[in-house]
Amino acid sequence: MAKRVLVVDDEPLIVKGIRFSLEQDGMEVDTAYDGEEALQKAREQEYDIILLDVMLPKMDGFTVCQQIREFSDVPVVMLTAKGEDMDKILGLEYGADDYITKPFNILEVKARIKAIIRRNEKSSMKAPVHEEDTVYGDLRIDSPGRRVYIKGQEVNLTAREFDVLELLVKNQNKVFSREKLLEMVWGPDYPGDDRTVDVHIRRLREKIEEKPSEPRYIHTRWGVGYFFQA
Repeated sequence: MAKRVLVVDDEPLIVKGIRFSLEQDGMEVDTAYDGEEALQKAREQEYDIILLDVMLPKMDGFTVCQQIREFSDVPVVMLTAKGEDMDKILGLEYGADDYITKPFNILEVKARIKAIIRRNEKSSMKAPVHEEDTVYGDLRIDSPGRRVYIKGQEVNLTAREFDVLELLVKNQNKVFSREKLLEMVWGPDYPGDDRTVDVHIRRLREKIEEKPSEPRYIHTRWGVGYFFQA
């Protein structure tokens, strides 16, 4: 089945170029030119991935991404003309899975899309495991249902955040470098920046730790990487 992509940008030439290139690879492409239209289409249709520009009319890309995360864990890649790291990180903190800085090479865009879709498919195709929930203090993890609870309240994790947490939990006390986490969760052919891992770890801590600055579950081994310890 052809993969469905939503391309959101207020520059028609950029949208046209991306759409043409993706359709050449057999993908189905929908388009939107402002934030409100993008959010409406994301609610009405199911997509395999969304390419979302930051600077949009009516509603900026960060706000769109944040609202999409309230009802969907579809992979979102932010497109930004700004090169500052804080802009990139901000996009990830709003729930984006990756970012691409303009001007970009269309081959890089297609590589990112294919890598993320492939990884997402592997996550969703995992065979159910018939076992009791994993419980660590206030943290409860339902691996078959891919759900996480803190003090009985469900925590809304993105697909990638859950993958990171599950990997760490299943390998307690084992320290993973950023590079190794990137390879195992995002895939060996993922062309992105390993700082993406830091942002996802920080988001996880903000969601599951009572005091993110003093983590109870996800710890840092300075100069080495991250590990889970209940």
